[in-house]
Amino acid sequence: MTEKANKSVIEKLDQSQIEAQLDKLNENTVGNLWVIQDDKLHKTFKFKSFIWAVGWMSQIAIWSEKLKHHPEWFNVYNKVTVDLITHDANGITSLDFQLAAKMDVYAH
Repeated sequence: MTEKANKSVIEKLDQSQIEAQLDKLNENTVGNLWVIQDDKLHKTFKFKSFIWAVGWMSQIAIWSEKLKHHPEWFNVYNKVTVDLITHDANGITSLDFQLAAKMDVYAH
């Protein structure tokens, strides 16, 4: 478990919770689906250009700061590969799904 700035405790989700939240997340996703890879929430986003990819990353960086939760990500030209995990909880938490949903909204 981890304690965030808002004093709420974030707990690692079990496999059935992860699968349920993953199904819900992927109902509204555009492009590639979110998957579990290497025990992390994983997706590759593709944009019109490098500028669009970096612009999206800038928007997500603001949300990451608000949530006090930061992605592992890698950018090459118009693609951004994202892995989400809550290191303090040593696994995937609801915070990862919350950030993933924001990523999908801003990727439209």
